[in-house]
Amino acid sequence: MSPVSPDSQASPMPYRRMGRSGLQLSLLSLGSWLTFHDQVGADGVREMMALAFDHGVNFFDNAEGYADGRSERVMGQALRELRWDRLDYVVSSKYYWGLERHAGRPNGRNTLNRKYLLQAVDGSLSRLGLDYIDLAYCHRPDPQTPLEETVWAMHDLVCRGKALYWGTSEWSAQDIRAAWDIAERHHLHKPVVEQPQYNLFHRQRVEVEYRRVVEDLGLGLTVWSPLASGLLSGKYRDGVPLGSRGDHPGAGFLRAGLLDAARNRAVGALAAVAEEIGCSPAQLAIAWAAGHESVSSVILGASSPGQLRHNLDAIKVLPALDQAMRARLAAITEPLEDSAAG
Repeated sequence: MSPVSPDSQASPMPYRRMGRSGLQLSLLSLGSWLTFHDQVGADGVREMMALAFDHGVNFFDNAEGYADGRSERVMGQALRELRWDRLDYVVSSKYYWGLERHAGRPNGRNTLNRKYLLQAVDGSLSRLGLDYIDLAYCHRPDPQTPLEETVWAMHDLVCRGKALYWGTSEWSAQDIRAAWDIAERHHLHKPVVEQPQYNLFHRQRVEVEYRRVVEDLGLGLTVWSPLASGLLSGKYRDGVPLGSRGDHPGAGFLRAGLLDAARNRAVGALAAVAEEIGCSPAQLAIAWAAGHESVSSVILGASSPGQLRHNLDAIKVLPALDQAMRARLAAITEPLEDSAAG
């Protein structure tokens, strides 16, 4: 096996269709959770988005609830300053959690009812400075709202030109199929993409639960947390570094998992494989997620241009991950995999 050369020029970015849709997404994309505005200011966001775009990234992921809407604002500011042709980039946002100022209001948070959805998308368009969002996701399922109401509302967003495609994030396969069936029955725009977590410690949902809906419905998958919030990079083997995601005030719920001793021992074994291949553990983990045939795009998070550039170089590792290597990596982490998807 030839080692990966860290000094070689950037590899061309592959593009994949989003499921059976015609939309082409860069295999690696840039997300904004816990970074845009919170860790990275407007100038840094613009620099990282420009860097990603120069490396072939055309998909930029956001959500209404990230930094309470401020993540969308700084992304929108960057887009205005970069002045890219609108055809050349894809922007997503997600809806369910709502904004802090709507706390306690019955239709403002933790819902997918029609009133919330139609008004929430208008808010995103204003903050992003866009005429439409390419991908609008239902950020979590809402058991309190009739599914048919949610499907009709998302269909209307597409019909009104406020979103081009709609999908779900962290929905069960059963709920996705039910939504698709409602849309099919009423000749509505169907959900065409799901955004689940996918990494070496969290595999069952993508690899098992979603297998049939991907095959039967042609669902695209834009996956998040390929590094398990940074755990797979190896940076938490000796505690929580200052300035890391685990050190973020809003990420306290992640710390127990990031400091798990058994998982960090497994990360050490993965690091040995990465050294053998000639890449970093982070690049190995990102390439592993990107190597799954049903994945349309892997959403990267980064807090600096240097970190982003390093993670984008995971493209160079893809040729080294044949089925035997993928199985070897999975075997290292399988005993420690999350017991339940979601």
